[in-house]
Amino acid sequence: MPAPLTPTKDPDVLARDLCAALLTPRDEGEMARLLADLCTPAEVRTLAERWHVARLLGETELTYRDIHDATGVSTTTIVRVARFLRQEPYQAYKMAIERLGADNDAR
Repeated sequence: MPAPLTPTKDPDVLARDLCAALLTPRDEGEMARLLADLCTPAEVRTLAERWHVARLLGETELTYRDIHDATGVSTTTIVRVARFLRQEPYQAYKMAIERLGADNDAR
């Protein structure tokens, strides 16, 4: 039996719990429902824009200016996404892009 849930302000505990919840949807529809419950429409749009920018940076030769002009996403956001895509140690954008590419190749 799992330990009883207790209130916490610990950001690591909160992040682990959120990650566990984000792993529970079984398909895109369930994930969309979870995101709708967790986030405001503006927050979902911001996350979706960042993801789209990451894919454009990772899969195309578009410049930051081209991406800004085509999407309306600020160059500040584009630069931030590019930094996380190319320099930060997490490399989760890259991992997700590669996995989605592999899934598309298998279809």
